[in-house]
Amino acid sequence: MTEQEQADEQLALTVARAQAGDKAAFAQLYRSQHRRVYALCVRLLGDRQLAEELTQDAFVKAWQQLHSFRGEAKFSTWLHRVTANAVISYQRKHGPWLRWLKKGGGDDEIPETLSHETPGEARDLEAAIAQLPVRARQVFVLMDIEGYSHEETAAALGIAEGTSKAQLFRARELLRGMLQ
Repeated sequence: MTEQEQADEQLALTVARAQAGDKAAFAQLYRSQHRRVYALCVRLLGDRQLAEELTQDAFVKAWQQLHSFRGEAKFSTWLHRVTANAVISYQRKHGPWLRWLKKGGGDDEIPETLSHETPGEARDLEAAIAQLPVRARQVFVLMDIEGYSHEETAAALGIAEGTSKAQLFRARELLRGMLQ
């Protein structure tokens, strides 16, 4: 058995224990996944303080929905979907307030956990992604970073597939312009 297979088996056992109500097992899942969830929140939101808050919300939702994880996909994939849905729900509910707040200036810098670990070009890309308009950033992150299809992205964001395609094109064009 390879190391990856052993790690996958161990993760499956930890998930099963957490599904049975073992809070220590869920804490172990949190420790192993929180950095990736946080990075996804930052990319979707472009705001590190809000990303910290929504990372916690995503894990609360994951705990509440853990019974629905059937193991058909990787746990990390399932958790990323829970996270993306938590962020999107938050943005739908608080969108107008967030846009107003951002007009007064926001903290769009790259979080320390990303900036110290990524080379300069990756930091430039992260900073450029954070500057994208909200919908273009959401589509770009879900499609090009998380690997969602246009159909999945459209369903998650409550938009038409054509809108998803247009926003992805827009995001890529804006990023090209920012990075040249």
